[in-house]
Amino acid sequence: MTAGIGHNSGRVIEPGHSWRKHVWAKARKDLMPTLPVEIVRLRVKRAAQLGLPYKTYAGIRASSGHDLIGFMFSNNALHVLRDGQELPADRAAKLDALVDTARTGLGHRPVTPTHLAALPGIDRAFTAPRFSDSWSQMRDRMREIIISQGQPADRFVMIGDTAFEREWAEAAQMAGYLSARQFFR
Repeated sequence: MTAGIGHNSGRVIEPGHSWRKHVWAKARKDLMPTLPVEIVRLRVKRAAQLGLPYKTYAGIRASSGHDLIGFMFSNNALHVLRDGQELPADRAAKLDALVDTARTGLGHRPVTPTHLAALPGIDRAFTAPRFSDSWSQMRDRMREIIISQGQPADRFVMIGDTAFEREWAEAAQMAGYLSARQFFR
């Protein structure tokens, strides 16, 4: 019986395999920039200031091409589901530990921006896009929020707790999205 199209006929390594592997590894290495040690140290320090593992920070920085200046937190990610509710201690501690980082809150009803802005560790707060908004309405709302920050969207990461909040980051063309579980662990 003969093997069909696309089958390797049981041959795992064909002639020339080691050369192709060497060339491929060299090409990958050449694509990766070689950073001076001092730059790497500065980036490790910045990752710590942002409260992110270096690998996460480096990936976001590589994809956006810019350093991060802040985060936008949904009220879901903060575990604040109504006005008058306090920020949980673990969330407050993480926000308090951030250095040179903008911390913006986005609240859905019934949470108001006034309540979010009064929470420890939140610098500014806004009304989040509504669940009933169309994609373009959501995009426009997120752009308004970004413009009011005075910085490009790709300098911020969205911290959320739902797929809907991930869409905010995509609509605004932010640097990325992290789940609250990833960020607050």
